[in-house]
Amino acid sequence: MASVYEILPEVMGEEQFYLSGIIKNMDDKQAQQFANIYRPRRKDPQTILLVTLVGFLGIAGIQRFLTDQIGLGILYFFTGGLCLIGTIIDLVNYKKIAFEYNQKEANQIMMMVKNS
Repeated sequence: MASVYEILPEVMGEEQFYLSGIIKNMDDKQAQQFANIYRPRRKDPQTILLVTLVGFLGIAGIQRFLTDQIGLGILYFFTGGLCLIGTIIDLVNYKKIAFEYNQKEANQIMMMVKNS
């Protein structure tokens, strides 16, 4: 049985725990296939933090576009990050934004791998 530590050493914390639950019922081949698909789709929390900081330079909402929240991205873009309040909130919650996106991607990939 594959371990998250072995196939995805770059993930940490809550994401690591979540992925452990997903791959625990997979054989080694499925777990490796999952990791190969998940790795390029995953958003690193540090990347989300950096693009959120760009919102203070006048290009608010990039973090929302990166996490497939197009409507919020457009809203942030045209309102200056909701007058910077939304951008500040996203700075505080950047790990949650990344985790929720990664969780959604992991679930989609798990279904693909299990059905193949």
